[in-house]
Amino acid sequence: MPNEKELLDKIKALTRSGTRTVIDQRMAEFKTFRRRSSHDNFKELCFCILTGNCGAEASLKLHAAIGDRFLTCSCPEEFTKLLKDNGGRFYNNKGRFLGNACQYRDDLKDILDSFGNDEQALREWLVKHVDGFGYKESSHFLRNVGYENVAIIDFHIIDLLAAHGLIEKQKGLGKKKYLEIEGILRDIARKAGMSLGALDLALWFIETGKILK
Repeated sequence: MPNEKELLDKIKALTRSGTRTVIDQRMAEFKTFRRRSSHDNFKELCFCILTGNCGAEASLKLHAAIGDRFLTCSCPEEFTKLLKDNGGRFYNNKGRFLGNACQYRDDLKDILDSFGNDEQALREWLVKHVDGFGYKESSHFLRNVGYENVAIIDFHIIDLLAAHGLIEKQKGLGKKKYLEIEGILRDIARKAGMSLGALDLALWFIETGKILK
């Protein structure tokens, strides 16, 4: 039986705690990317490529270890070696994804700005043009560079929604199912009085006890 009220109660409890302050601070940090350079945005895009099929904490460590070298590698082979040397998983595929993404490194900010506030159209562009990006990765990147109105639907979110009877367990998400679940999350965000981006951080905290990015 669906138990949306129980989940909303958990979310609202966070708003009465210091966790909501941390969430708001993190969202404010993300928004600074709207004023930052293409290279800063590109490094965040690289982080979101790294997270595919990998834990967030491991991806954060790998991303920090590589740092500005994301801006100096110029081909898939260089990225593959860099990932392999730093203990990255799936380094062949991700090296190829990173290498292909380099074509957007210097003008990514202009591309993002060209869409204005049309987050849905921008996400569609990312899914189509960035190798390794599906709807989850594209939404993750957009949230991390200051866009608030797309949902990041990973297995943590799926498990939490399924546990409250709001969806059935999913093995894979095509576009139709992704947008359907995003609609459920959008309604929850509205009732909780927060953006989809902030809701993701709240749900992640409920499910894992952590606020990352």
